[in-house]
Amino acid sequence: MRVVIIEDENLAARNLQTIIEGLGRNLRVVAVIDSIAETVEWFSYNREPDILFMDINLADGSAFEVFNRVKINCPVIFTTGYDAYALKAFKVNSVDYLLKPVEPNDVRKALEKLEFLSSHGNFNSAIQALTESLTAAQSYRTHFLVSVRGDKLIPLKAEDIAFFFTETGIVKACTFDNKVYRLDYIMDELINSLDPNVFFRANRQFIISKMAIADIDLWFNRRLSVNLKVSTPEKILISKARIPEFKLWFGRG
Repeated sequence: MRVVIIEDENLAARNLQTIIEGLGRNLRVVAVIDSIAETVEWFSYNREPDILFMDINLADGSAFEVFNRVKINCPVIFTTGYDAYALKAFKVNSVDYLLKPVEPNDVRKALEKLEFLSSHGNFNSAIQALTESLTAAQSYRTHFLVSVRGDKLIPLKAEDIAFFFTETGIVKACTFDNKVYRLDYIMDELINSLDPNVFFRANRQFIISKMAIADIDLWFNRRLSVNLKVSTPEKILISKARIPEFKLWFGRG
């Protein structure tokens, strides 16, 4: 059986290929693809594989964009890191997924489930239902292209960003490992493109990630001071008027 892997992390792709080919079952990996553009091109000029392993989040966007650009009829097994939206969608649909890091037994069970779905004729409807349920979640920005050294662009995952802030009128992103990148956005535009269950506009200067919050102090004038797990250029204060909204956001998702 011919297998195609769509995965933009080299180590993850090699690991998955080794597992697949080590299971026997006459499985042979015929292509490893690392982007949406390359996937669309490959499916435009090649015979479909028997099975497709597809990472949901690629460097150039959501892998679900592929389904809007080329027709794919072969069975698909998705792979993903922890993604609350994706996991909820998979739980209410019958399509299987592999949670990274992928283990051999996970692949074996997914293939067995795939055989069951194919034999009962449920696969196409399950894929359609899954795609529809993930559409809203995937509409939020998951990646940014950021400039480094002035002559190179690198992908930056939204999930790796602890907070966004403005400094002398320039919007920047700070990652969980304290790296700072300049972005060509304004704060109002940025907050509207981000997942509202993950990011919150604390004030005019800061947008913070829920995963970055270490603790919160009661501050003067009934404000809150939010302390992050990474250093910030100044205190992140939430006004008294916005505290109910902040608490509602923090308990959501």
